[in-house]
Amino acid sequence: MPRLEGSMVAIVTPMKDGAVDLRALRELTEWQIAEGTDGIVPCGTTGEGATLTPAERAEVVRAVVEVVRGRALVIAGAGSNATHEAIEGVKAAKALGADAALVVTPYYNKPTPEGLYRHYQAIWEATRFPVIAYNVPGRTSVDMGPETVARLAKAGAIVGIKEATASMDRQVQLVERIGKDAIAFLSGDDFTVLPYIACGGHGVISVISNIAPRAMKDLVVAARAGDFGRALDLQVRMADLNRALFVETSPGPVKAGVALLGRASPELRLPLAPISEASLARVREAMTRFGLKLA
Repeated sequence: MPRLEGSMVAIVTPMKDGAVDLRALRELTEWQIAEGTDGIVPCGTTGEGATLTPAERAEVVRAVVEVVRGRALVIAGAGSNATHEAIEGVKAAKALGADAALVVTPYYNKPTPEGLYRHYQAIWEATRFPVIAYNVPGRTSVDMGPETVARLAKAGAIVGIKEATASMDRQVQLVERIGKDAIAFLSGDDFTVLPYIACGGHGVISVISNIAPRAMKDLVVAARAGDFGRALDLQVRMADLNRALFVETSPGPVKAGVALLGRASPELRLPLAPISEASLARVREAMTRFGLKLA
């Protein structure tokens, strides 16, 4: 499979009147590829994968795969807090033609390190499909530490990790235990792209790429090339926009941003609610200041 690196977008799932808007999704995917995005990640947190039905997730992944046609990576969100459900999700991603699956650590259950290891090992044994683990303690209330990640990497159960702890010490520990290129290291925090890559990361699965894909691609390219001066300028320029996109629970603000570009509806699925007028004004202001052309 292609190398898991570069600028990837955790793409939103457009909705219209309560249903997935596949037309808007296809158009967004095509735009991302035109802007140089290296990978499309449907059905993740930003794509509201947790509130899509299995049939909807299949529709979304199928639509993205059909549009991409091998021009970028497709990494399908397929996680669950039930191991048997995660296995079915990864099997579906494989059958639909994705390149890999993104599998979040089991939320709510609070598994031990041994439970985390067995979860991912069971998925690998049942699917034999490339899995990127997704560690996001702020959402799941469980943190998969470097020892468990290294154990899974050594066993061949995962091909990468999306790390969303914003800790560079954590990233250095991962490289220390696993080696720089044994698996893919992907940032899950847009505001850490430069330092993360400087500490051995290979890229990012980004939220901001939904509205500024070329800017994120430029940042990743500069950082990976070791042009840290330019990368810092780009990271700093993006800082206020990053803050605005998390003024409320994501993906509310970024979906509002996509709508301000005229590319899809801002509609969310409950229990997420539309962002407030004050938050919308904050997003609009940041996008305007960044230089994005609003509809």
